[in-house]
Amino acid sequence: MFYKWKTMNDKNRPYKLREKVEKEAGYRNMIRLELADELYDKILTIIVAEKKYRDPEYSAKQLAKDLHTNPRYLSAVINSRFGMNYSSLVNEFRVRDAQNMLVDKRYVDKTMEEIGLMVGFANRQSFYAAFYKEKGEAPHQYQKRHSRS
Repeated sequence: MFYKWKTMNDKNRPYKLREKVEKEAGYRNMIRLELADELYDKILTIIVAEKKYRDPEYSAKQLAKDLHTNPRYLSAVINSRFGMNYSSLVNEFRVRDAQNMLVDKRYVDKTMEEIGLMVGFANRQSFYAAFYKEKGEAPHQYQKRHSRS
């Protein structure tokens, strides 16, 4: 299932998050399954194992170049295999990394902004917005809740 984002009218929602609206994706028929499976593994290797998600300058265009493929085709594969776009995929790994840092005593002296920068967010606002979208709470709330337990 694929989604298009639309802005929510609810004023109680912080960070200008948008809700998902279902949308058909015509590119699904153009993806070669064998190549998509191969790219899936390579995407995970580069983004996760090599921790490219920590580089705020590392783009889908650069990933496509590293994989010797077309950015549009790569985008279609990411949408097909991961069910999200490149930014959402990268942010998911950034948020997971941040979660670990927020409860790790080795990072207790780091500010929220420093942790956000360490995991690859370009600024505090994008860190808070992505974290809230993934976890339903701000990073400092997550840290406070998990430091008690």
